[in-house]
Amino acid sequence: MQTASDLFSLKGEVAVVIGATGVLGGALAEGLAAAGAKVAVLGRNEERGNARVKTIKDAGGNAAFFSCDASSRESLADAHKKIEVSLGAPTILVNAAGGNDPKVTVTAENPFEKIPLDAMKANLDLNLIGGTFLPCQEFGPAMCKRGRGSIINIASVSAHLPLSRVAIYSAGKAAVLNMSQFLSREWATKGVRVNTITPGFFPAEQNRKLLFKDDGSPTDRTKSIWGHTPMNRFGESGELIGACIFLASHAASSFVTGTDIRVDGGYLSQTI
Repeated sequence: MQTASDLFSLKGEVAVVIGATGVLGGALAEGLAAAGAKVAVLGRNEERGNARVKTIKDAGGNAAFFSCDASSRESLADAHKKIEVSLGAPTILVNAAGGNDPKVTVTAENPFEKIPLDAMKANLDLNLIGGTFLPCQEFGPAMCKRGRGSIINIASVSAHLPLSRVAIYSAGKAAVLNMSQFLSREWATKGVRVNTITPGFFPAEQNRKLLFKDDGSPTDRTKSIWGHTPMNRFGESGELIGACIFLASHAASSFVTGTDIRVDGGYLSQTI
């Protein structure tokens, strides 16, 4: 019988975390490293990437930064080759890149019908194309060829029910959820599991101005979110790590694919 430490150990695994230079992606990268995985930190910001690697190494983990533009298949392929040489063949892929852009946020001054098409396409590129589609195209087939892998895509509560103001972001994340379920079927017999994590509301750089006033007090939107969340608070980035390690571990979740784990404080469990 396996012990808990055996079930959730990622020793010998190589985890690629795209978007690890951000708040949530960075927390997941640190959590995977703490569980024993060698972590490839991918992102466009070298300073943040190297800082994330230093944090992981200072804690006793193994990580390396690889500059990468996830919206470019060529950049992903180049990073993939370097990862295999430096850390080994990837067995875990976490797609954590994404976010919303004020240009596609629906407001009284920027109604839906005035959202610029180029901004809409750019946001879909960020959340769906570069956030999920291209990385899965690059790393998924190699995992299938080796007969083993876990892909974890980051969805959103807005993938299930669209949120006010963020129509394009919601549409992109809904597509992430749908594509993940599609791939879970395509690659199930090839040893590659594809699942999603649905975070609730976690304050990050791109949404902080919507959630807090300059004096640090909550905005009306924050009060509305808390009122809709049974736990009556925002999530903390570290609270996503457990779900990620569970899905990453073949020992713990070998028969789990096509699943969405909600880490939302109960947000999607109620309507009013």
